[in-house]
Amino acid sequence: MKEYWDQVCPEPTVIKVEDVIESFGDVETTAASLVEKWVELLDKIEDPCVEVEKNPRQVFELWVMQDAKRLLDVWPSFSQSPIMTEFGWSSLVELGFDTNRELFAPSTGIEPYLSSLPHTVSNAQRYTVIPGLLVLHIRRGDFVRHCKRIAEWQARFFGYNAFPSMPDEDGVPRDLAPSLKEERYRIRCYPEIDDIVKKIEEVRNTDAGRGLRNAYIMTNAPGEWVADLERALQRAWSWDSVTNSRELLVNPEQEYVKQAVDVLIGQRAQVFIGNGWSSLSGQVSMLRMANDFPPASTRMW
Repeated sequence: MKEYWDQVCPEPTVIKVEDVIESFGDVETTAASLVEKWVELLDKIEDPCVEVEKNPRQVFELWVMQDAKRLLDVWPSFSQSPIMTEFGWSSLVELGFDTNRELFAPSTGIEPYLSSLPHTVSNAQRYTVIPGLLVLHIRRGDFVRHCKRIAEWQARFFGYNAFPSMPDEDGVPRDLAPSLKEERYRIRCYPEIDDIVKKIEEVRNTDAGRGLRNAYIMTNAPGEWVADLERALQRAWSWDSVTNSRELLVNPEQEYVKQAVDVLIGQRAQVFIGNGWSSLSGQVSMLRMANDFPPASTRMW
């Protein structure tokens, strides 16, 4: 590919990301202002060959993605762009979903496989809600340390987990006493089984949470801990099924996209409860909002 590029574009116009960002001076960038700046810059270039120089700095830096006030100003246009309205998962991911559908949400009637639908079907028409499905995203692994750092930074949620219309507060109130604040961050970032059960009870008592009958757990937690959680959920309520990521049946190629299958499952849930500081939860939230799922059906611990 590079050889072909070098052949057809031996002397391209090169843009440095850092130059674009530095052109803002002391003005704080937002997603919308960055898009406008890039459009303005590209409109002025007549050269058919444009190269963005490889650079440690990203077009949309981490701090933009982590701040809802800086990220969501682009949402009205982004959500209506073909990037979102025509978005579709790969056949590999959709087949993983279809193969496991009866595991996480046993069907009550005949429904077509996603992989059988034509790709002319829009994002919103293709990925409709699955009634009765509750999906929980519970981060473990490196989050045992990361959640402590988040508390120290007093960090707000990842931008797509903090739409103003969503019911859960963005982060933790900064005026709490230090000891209360630390515990509040733990509950919201690294909830234990009792915390999870309490949150589900809260959600089930809302209009959005009525009729939940299947629970699916997206997690990287150890199998023994997940089994304890599943038993706790089954003691607390009557479910048709309680399953988790580790039970997904995938082929060798799908092993590398299991997290994407998880995201697709979460995207279509009647209710999704995620980790506000997780970018993976943020992808689920973004896709749900793009397809006009009720904001009250997307919750955070």
